[in-house]
Amino acid sequence: MSTTLETLGDQTGIRCVLMRGGTSKGLYLHNEDLPLPGPRRDLLLQRLMGSPDVVQIDGLGGSRPITSKIAIVSASQRADADVDYTFVQVAIDTNGVGYSGNCGNISSGVGPFAVDEGLVAVTEGNTRVRIFNTNTNAVIVSDVPVHNGKARVVGSYVVPGVPGAGAEIAMNWVGTVGAKTGQLLPTGKAVDSITLEDGRDIEFSIVDAANPLVFVHAEDFGISGSELVNEINNNTALIDAAREARGKAAQMIGLCADWKKVDTESPGLPMLAFIAPPEAYKTLNGQPAPATDMDLRSRVVFMNKLHESVPGTGSICLAAASRVKGSVVEMASAKRNSDALLIGTPSGITPALVTSHETADAPFVAFDTLGFSRTARRLMQSTAYYPTDVFDILEDRTDIVIQNRGAGVVHEE
Repeated sequence: MSTTLETLGDQTGIRCVLMRGGTSKGLYLHNEDLPLPGPRRDLLLQRLMGSPDVVQIDGLGGSRPITSKIAIVSASQRADADVDYTFVQVAIDTNGVGYSGNCGNISSGVGPFAVDEGLVAVTEGNTRVRIFNTNTNAVIVSDVPVHNGKARVVGSYVVPGVPGAGAEIAMNWVGTVGAKTGQLLPTGKAVDSITLEDGRDIEFSIVDAANPLVFVHAEDFGISGSELVNEINNNTALIDAAREARGKAAQMIGLCADWKKVDTESPGLPMLAFIAPPEAYKTLNGQPAPATDMDLRSRVVFMNKLHESVPGTGSICLAAASRVKGSVVEMASAKRNSDALLIGTPSGITPALVTSHETADAPFVAFDTLGFSRTARRLMQSTAYYPTDVFDILEDRTDIVIQNRGAGVVHEE
């Protein structure tokens, strides 16, 4: 580590910003304050979050997948980027530290963090921040509203699942097609099928834009597509079937060797989304979501739990899939707009921008625009502490499951 860290008794402190990005919340850290990528870094990030523990009581995690996230940021040396950013998903009650994919919602906070931390040159009004995501080796472009040299927070843009309104952060993800597998359609097909262990044949689409997702028809799993959190999370048979489907899809595209081990070999990716045509439903806060205001309904399962809204990367992948002829998403979509997909989520209807054109070669579509807008807010700037003996047990910790630990920007020790 290249910075001098604060000590307090038998604890060591590290600069930390607690920030909401979209519908997720996490810690935003400076790369230079951390150990080099490897076991020491992994153990430290676990300790900061309070994992493994189902309530993360001795750390800063919020005991839910959408709040057990970390962004590691530094100024970039790349010609095509302003900052480098590594996303980390820390498992809650198991020993897992994941680097295998990106989080779109946490990504929306990276631009404001870079502005406020002085990592980029600031332009009043709007500062464009080019973000190189090390997890996916892709560049995301974020337009950050700026007032008096700092990221603006107050505004009128509403994100379903976030109370109130805020300043709109527009993000362009067109450079993330094939981010994980190198291809929009990892199997080369718009639709595939698998047979579940109970004998059911399931039609699905695997699409890779921002992150890979497995899209299935909700009705094939005995649900309507309007279910909310408890109806899905408490349905053990449904979660088990979703795990099997995404596990077999993951094995098909090389993200795990054995679908039965997907929770350890690739716990976060691919995500799975239940897809259904438009139909009116009530959101988590009891508000009506009219069928005429959406193109489709989506229920995304992430780390075996229903996402309360839609992952940012999930909305990008949904938008891309909606333009792939014959895909599960395209078949369900009402296609109300030529330049957007209106996604019915548990928290409300969320738009994703998408414009495309046909191509002569597979997958027969290319994208001119793939994007979404979010809001973000710095909640706390502080020093996070961890016990000085955190690394003493490192030699005994051989049970931590790491996905793609090589991701990250290496700085001199």
